[in-house]
Amino acid sequence: MTETHATTTPDAEMFPPGRYGRRRAPGRRPTWLAALLLAVILAASTVLAVRLYRLYGDPDYDAQVITYTGITDTQILVDFQVTVPTGGSARFALRARSRDGAVVGRAEVQVAARPGEEQVSTRQLIRTRARPMIAEVVRCRAPG
Repeated sequence: MTETHATTTPDAEMFPPGRYGRRRAPGRRPTWLAALLLAVILAASTVLAVRLYRLYGDPDYDAQVITYTGITDTQILVDFQVTVPTGGSARFALRARSRDGAVVGRAEVQVAARPGEEQVSTRQLIRTRARPMIAEVVRCRAPG
């Protein structure tokens, strides 16, 4: 006689023993594993945030391009105003770009403020390998 749902007990195995491998009992994952994973994610996020702040987020240093003139096939003259800590100095990276957006020249300049000054206007010549259309300040940071 074959067994049907009516003749089996609820506790009975539905599969022949040993045929489908060992069944795992339903259980919870260890809570320490979730806590460890959360701690690793938080640590990695903190390291990334600090690194990005150091690269891009220092509000003490700022630059604004006022004008660019003297455009030829080999150069562009950039006038820009920088904000640095009072009496401090900063290093600025400039780049010149052509009409199609390609970078055609780069320059790095260090600007020092006089004691009591925070804003300094300066002029920098950028040598280029093609005709530039625009010049911009890419990065501002403390010297060193």
